[in-house]
Amino acid sequence: MASVSTYLNFPGNTEEAFNYYKTVFQSEFVGEIMRMGGAPPSPDAPPMSEADQNLVMHICLPILGGVHYLMGTDAVEHMGFKVAFGNNSYISLSPDTRVEARRLFDALSTGGKVEMELQDMFWGALYGSCTDKYGVRWMVNCDEKNNQH
Repeated sequence: MASVSTYLNFPGNTEEAFNYYKTVFQSEFVGEIMRMGGAPPSPDAPPMSEADQNLVMHICLPILGGVHYLMGTDAVEHMGFKVAFGNNSYISLSPDTRVEARRLFDALSTGGKVEMELQDMFWGALYGSCTDKYGVRWMVNCDEKNNQH
């Protein structure tokens, strides 16, 4: 079955971020957290430090009843990656109830920045947007009547 996932790169704090999201979405990781140390060694690369071996290579968390998956990795600069969070991406959540919309918005905005307070909008939905404490941007849009995304 086809699906859509959101993949997030973090500069070394993926596990911390995903443990936070695990509590927000009241979900469990799919499988074990894959670590960089589990990858086969590359003959072209120097041996990995113990700290680098413990970095997250892949993590997967189902959210909103498993209809969407957050996936992530540690993309650290000294391994050739440079994480640059921009303003061109959001994860858009469409929960079934206003109660769940409020819970998610409050949890995700805690320690972050509210861009638009969760409020009734002209299109008939409860809507708000925020950036969480990890720099990830979220939109919450709850249209109980039409249950549209």
